[in-house]
Amino acid sequence: MRKSSVADAVIVRFDSVMRAAFGVGMRQWRPSPAAGLPHLPMSARERRHAAGLMRVNHTGEVCAQALYVGQAALSRNKATRAALLNAAGEEGDHLFWCAERLQELDSKGSRLNAFWFVGSFVIGVTAAAAGDKWSMGFVEETEHQVVRHLQGHLGELAVNDTRSRVIVETMLDDEARHADKASGRGSAQLPSLVRRWMRLSASVMTSVAYWV
Repeated sequence: MRKSSVADAVIVRFDSVMRAAFGVGMRQWRPSPAAGLPHLPMSARERRHAAGLMRVNHTGEVCAQALYVGQAALSRNKATRAALLNAAGEEGDHLFWCAERLQELDSKGSRLNAFWFVGSFVIGVTAAAAGDKWSMGFVEETEHQVVRHLQGHLGELAVNDTRSRVIVETMLDDEARHADKASGRGSAQLPSLVRRWMRLSASVMTSVAYWV
């Protein structure tokens, strides 16, 4: 891939991330898995909790796309770069689905999305600068943590909140596949200190995004 083509691909994905993150002309590759499912009755408390969880997931997808685009910008391998941009596209679907579900729940995304986006983009660039194997290691560990996080949400969502549940289930499958692909591309295991820092950062983000 020529340098101009690389730059074009990253810029296009960056534009899509910004649109999705801030709700301007959002695009998606796949329709929402919740399409066609009925809107079952939920209590006010169940709706508020579902909105908080989906806001956390929406923010997580803002972060995921920013990470992937940042990593793709400095990736040394064409196949790795393509895989990162493809994953970013799927994360864009997740973003759209979460935003749509938030609207249905009469809620919105985190007011701090710009902050989460910039921070995650910088982390992505930093991970890529260390080399592709470390970049893939970062992807694998991130996705493993996201899978555990989504599994927790499935245990918290109301049983009759089928629209939120099917979105989270589909996201979980995609994230697990991203982790497997990163492993298959020769990911390096991150130091335990880095993994602990990632868990702490994710905990802060999820706690804040639930409310703000």
